[in-house]
Amino acid sequence: MSPKIRTPIHMAAGKRSKNGGKTSMWLAQNPSKRWAELFFLLYTPFWLTLCLGIVVPFKLYENFRELEYLLVAMISAIPSFVIPMFFVGKADKGVPLKDRYWVKVCYLVIIVIISDVPMHNSPPRFPGNMSHRPQFRFFNHRPVVRYIIVEYYWSVASLWIILFSYVGNYFWTHYFFKVLGASYTFPSWKMNDVPHTTFLLTHVCFLFYHVASNMTLRRLRYALADVPEKIRWCIEGAWILALSYFIAYLETIAIANFPYYEFVDREAMYKVGCLFYAIYFVVSFPMFLRIDEKPGDKWDLARVAVDALGAAMLVTIILDLWRIFLGPIVPVSDTQQCAQAGLPWFADHVNTT
Repeated sequence: MSPKIRTPIHMAAGKRSKNGGKTSMWLAQNPSKRWAELFFLLYTPFWLTLCLGIVVPFKLYENFRELEYLLVAMISAIPSFVIPMFFVGKADKGVPLKDRYWVKVCYLVIIVIISDVPMHNSPPRFPGNMSHRPQFRFFNHRPVVRYIIVEYYWSVASLWIILFSYVGNYFWTHYFFKVLGASYTFPSWKMNDVPHTTFLLTHVCFLFYHVASNMTLRRLRYALADVPEKIRWCIEGAWILALSYFIAYLETIAIANFPYYEFVDREAMYKVGCLFYAIYFVVSFPMFLRIDEKPGDKWDLARVAVDALGAAMLVTIILDLWRIFLGPIVPVSDTQQCAQAGLPWFADHVNTT
């Protein structure tokens, strides 16, 4: 009888941790990634309680204006990247910031401050030897900004998630308007007609969704380690589709009591619109899992950014194909017709012949 082939999944499951226990089938082997995933899971009840346990049931939003909505979103999102700054996980102690997993889900966009940094006759002095730090030619004429971007990008947002969710809010929200018949009617400051509040709340939502997906996909792969590859791919694909639809449906149900996020036909949104929303996650869940998942395959920030933007582009293509070939799931006015040339976030796109 031929010996049983041991796949990397078998070997990983058989490994023992430093304390003598077997490696978890749910958690990452990478200690930095494992710590970050647990942190994001433990952080989730905080913002969920604030938004869905306090603000919505007590209808505090009835007294909110633009500032209050933004403050709630900031209180929900900012601690997710500030807390790890002060409470460093054991696995991350002594590890350079750029190599920590949560840093790869944490990145800074500080463009607004670039033009405001004061210049000096001589370069500023920073602690430690700066010679080993990465240099960015684009910022060579602004040493202060170069230092901030290299060293403190982790303090503002999740790199992969912020890029993916930024594209989702800035571009894909318009598919919700034109294909699903959704609308935001609460007072808010906006960018591209999308509330700033949703940019921040989407970040923490997507962190939770993707960490939960990581854990379930990891456990599924352990369970299917002995299954033929083609069958394993089919089962995993079916699970990703089911989980994506479940997450989309759960979110839609969870915010149903908030009256200022409206749908032309809520029943159609539950049945068909959630499938449209699930497209986000069908693409992103398996791609997000790959970050630092394989031992010895460390992702740098550039690779993380390219991967997130690639996932976002693929989702955009699929959503636009739905818009053109399937059209809206609800009746829309002539001015909102979407089965036409152009892109839905172009306010004045028209039919071409």
